[in-house]
Amino acid sequence: MKKTALITGASGGIGRAVALKMAKAGWDIIVHYSHNDKAGAETAKAVRGTGGEALLVQADLTDRQQVQRLIDASRSASALIFAAGMSQYGMLQDVSDEEMEELWLVHVKAPMILSRELLPALLANRHSSITFISSIWGETGASCESVYSAVKGAQIAFAKALAKELGPSGVRVNTIAPGAVDTSMNAGFLEEERQEMADNIPLGRFALPDEIAAAVLFLTSDEAGYITGHTLSVNGGWYA
Repeated sequence: MKKTALITGASGGIGRAVALKMAKAGWDIIVHYSHNDKAGAETAKAVRGTGGEALLVQADLTDRQQVQRLIDASRSASALIFAAGMSQYGMLQDVSDEEMEELWLVHVKAPMILSRELLPALLANRHSSITFISSIWGETGASCESVYSAVKGAQIAFAKALAKELGPSGVRVNTIAPGAVDTSMNAGFLEEERQEMADNIPLGRFALPDEIAAAVLFLTSDEAGYITGHTLSVNGGWYA
């Protein structure tokens, strides 16, 4: 039987890699994107190119009505992968109320709402799972990314608590905490800054999006059937 996964932020570097990895493994994909129509369509096309089905859904995760549209399109999902997000750099005193609210809505509140509203579908399948793409900064914190670190830490705490709540029903909830990943989110750094970061990582390089996707595929698979409430650090040994 074909399985369906909802991937939020599937137009981004990690989200697209997850969509393709799971499609190649036999999953149909609900391809969510927020504003980048072209990137969303490209992900859906790539999924279909693997032989999988792709349902393209646009929804701004800061808008409750649009979140509802995504919920209504995703009631067949047996796996939820929350890869949507944005970064925010700067001293805390320079972060506006609006920026704080947007980070909270996208990284925490919208995934909470989606998890709650899609629980009936997940509970109907004892092999279902929820996976959050958090961050190394949700584990250890980062200077000049205090609010981003906070919402990523909230994802980890929520996943641990929900895993305990849903464990008796067979629904597994886990988190992946990537370190530096070679995506557009990190493209704003100067080459010298990127090299300095890489020099501080024991494996000496940024992760590839496909390496994060491989971790997601494992945690959604039956091979990870006894893993829940876990945070898998895919960080090349950085801050190990």
